[in-house]
Amino acid sequence: MFGRKQSNNSLTYLSEKSEFQGALHIEGNLRVDGVIHGTVEVRGDMEVSHTGLVEGPEIHTRNLIIHGVVKSRIVAEGRLSLSRTARLEGDVTAHSIDIEAGAFYLGHMTTSDTEDKVLPGTGKYPELIGGEPQ
Repeated sequence: MFGRKQSNNSLTYLSEKSEFQGALHIEGNLRVDGVIHGTVEVRGDMEVSHTGLVEGPEIHTRNLIIHGVVKSRIVAEGRLSLSRTARLEGDVTAHSIDIEAGAFYLGHMTTSDTEDKVLPGTGKYPELIGGEPQ
């Protein structure tokens, strides 16, 4: 548009006093300082600041950094990072996971780098290795 190249590195910003409800689809990156209620799909990276809150059935993104509160199932194609101020409630599938001391997490985590990822909530969790308790 107007002679400029289209860039997938665009940033969508939801300010601290903003609230969104519904299904949100972002082609670039997303930073959340406000509140989102609903499903979130981000083709790029997503960050939830310490003032941010995201509640909904699912978040699908490339990389996700959480400093605030997230109550959702998460599918991250890359890295999920939880800072010491993060509060996450929900099942997670990610390529890699970083959790800083002090972060709160409640749910099931699966790390995977295969094409046939098993989504959380399907009941297909890996078997635990070890013998029966005696």
